[in-house]
Amino acid sequence: MIVDLAMTVLLFCLMAYLLVGEAAHEWLGVAMFCLFILHHALNWNWHKNLIKGRYTPLRILQTGINVLILLSMIGLMVSGIIMSREVFDFLPISGGMGFARTLHMLASYWGFLFMSLHLGLHWSMMMGMMRKAAGIKKPAAIRTWLLRVLVILLAVFGVYAFIKNDIASYMLLRTHFVFFDMEQPLVLFFLEYLGMMALWAAIAYYIGKL
Repeated sequence: MIVDLAMTVLLFCLMAYLLVGEAAHEWLGVAMFCLFILHHALNWNWHKNLIKGRYTPLRILQTGINVLILLSMIGLMVSGIIMSREVFDFLPISGGMGFARTLHMLASYWGFLFMSLHLGLHWSMMMGMMRKAAGIKKPAAIRTWLLRVLVILLAVFGVYAFIKNDIASYMLLRTHFVFFDMEQPLVLFFLEYLGMMALWAAIAYYIGKL
């Protein structure tokens, strides 16, 4: 759970590329990839059971999203290495910058979407682990409803943030350069992405309940 929490925090920092600085972005990206590998190592049983059991629609969805996250992470690491001016600057790589920028942008925004969906599909398990860590033995109705209201408010704000930041234009390659409002407070930036994450996670959670 600590690894998952660390990856979530890093994800927000990585999306704030220009706001945290290029050098920090590269090192955080390396840390994210290392945690991603550790995450898969800790969940190795999932890999061993891939060819076992029946594939229900939910399992197909979960597996498909996991594969898409893997592809996104590979795309991010490959493109990140090509564009690197700090961590991998020693590598004799020349050319391919245009392709790398496009791939990095696509993998970033689609990867954020896929990771948010992944979180939503595993929300019940995550909440169970959090209750256990906090020593809460029984779910309380009022706490459940407060959490639902909070998620709904965040998801609505996420719709606003998605439209305001024109995220679809990056995901569909209608725009090839990401715009950052350098005057926007970092806290507000993170809040907008938290809202978008809540939006996709809520959609995935309720799809998983169908």
